Amino acid sequence: MKILHTSDWHLGRTLYGRKRTAEFEAFLEWLLAVLREQKIDVLLVAGDIFDTIAPPNRAQQLYYRFLCRASESGCRHAVIVGGNHDSPSFLDAPKELLSFLDVHVVGAVPEKIEEELLILRGSDGLPELLVCAVPYLRDKDVRIFSANESLDDKERSLTTGIEGHYGEIGRLAVERLAQLRDSGEVGANKHVPIVATGHLFAASGQTVEGDGVRDLYVGSLGCVDVKRFPPCFDYLALGHLHSPQKIGETARYSGSPLPMNAKEAEQGRKSVLVIDFDAIDFNAGAKIPETKIGDAQKPSITELAVPLFQELAIIEGDMEFLESRLVELRERESSAWLEIIYTGETFVPDLRERLRALTAGSGLEILRVKDARALKDVPGAWGVGEMLDELDVSDVFLRCLDVRKVPDEARAELLNAYREVLASLQEM
Repeated sequence: MKILHTSDWHLGRTLYGRKRTAEFEAFLEWLLAVLREQKIDVLLVAGDIFDTIAPPNRAQQLYYRFLCRASESGCRHAVIVGGNHDSPSFLDAPKELLSFLDVHVVGAVPEKIEEELLILRGSDGLPELLVCAVPYLRDKDVRIFSANESLDDKERSLTTGIEGHYGEIGRLAVERLAQLRDSGEVGANKHVPIVATGHLFAASGQTVEGDGVRDLYVGSLGCVDVKRFPPCFDYLALGHLHSPQKIGETARYSGSPLPMNAKEAEQGRKSVLVIDFDAIDFNAGAKIPETKIGDAQKPSITELAVPLFQELAIIEGDMEFLESRLVELRERESSAWLEIIYTGETFVPDLRERLRALTAGSGLEILRVKDARALKDVPGAWGVGEMLDELDVSDVFLRCLDVRKVPDEARAELLNAYREVLASLQEM
């Protein structure tokens, strides 16, 4: 049994207005090849398939074409859960149609939690994997709103609700596995792995500058300690954080396969994860003790590096340094997309024209030029080198709080209210 874990594709995302369709298409082609070459049985996508709740037509085309081709790759099942960037209703709309391709979609938390528990069967028709397909959990999914709650009360209630949701789905998985054994569908000496998905911020998860995960979204996810998740999970496939990382023994973030911006590209590797469950036998022919039914088994986990499909680079310095660096990139015939930050003390009135002249006729493409010196002189600037096109709506809200000098005690309540408004908009 081999599982491939990936997340945070963000199909449809642009970079300073530049479409990245070719990169997404190249990644999905590479992923199809991995499914075939690694003989993957199950594909898990742990949320944020799309970058927005209303993805462009081309992004949708790439998604559906990939799923059709994945079903022909030898991969028997695909499990896709919604993330905070996804529209739950959009993902769920074609789920019955996709089920004919053995693609199982859980975009929104269903009315009955039992519907999150998937029993995946092998080519012989026997159960080979139990998946607790948990999507991104919004406030309304896991907690009851009460009047006069403090922010700490709300955060505590949210975290408790998330932990309770996983506790219940884990209990159902163990109960279902016992039923499969009692019915004879699962042999007494065979372990059927139980894996779970999650699109959330783990308490020990690490973010880095420019990794694309905004503090506002991270904070709204309740900071869950994965040690409090059910012990029956053989593997926990996490999404939301863009850097690949290990959280506990068998809980991992695969990270995003493409860097979301040039700063994130500087952080290094991008990956997908292959989880390999060997056949686990106890005493041959003996029934597994009841205490072992819900015990997790440690799989082999391998990180596969995702190729860099489009080079991104930040060049920062004075004019002499910028010119030398651009000449160097030209000489090695680079086709990088560039963000250039001028930090020299001398005013250069024709900065953009000089830079573009240096890249003319090459494969280099300048997506953005910032003059840090000029921004220093702007009265009331939000931050040195900070411009509107690199901020999202949450960043703008935070800056508004700063400009209006909102005190910390009022800021906390306003942030919580803003998160709830964003969540409701995402569900429309």
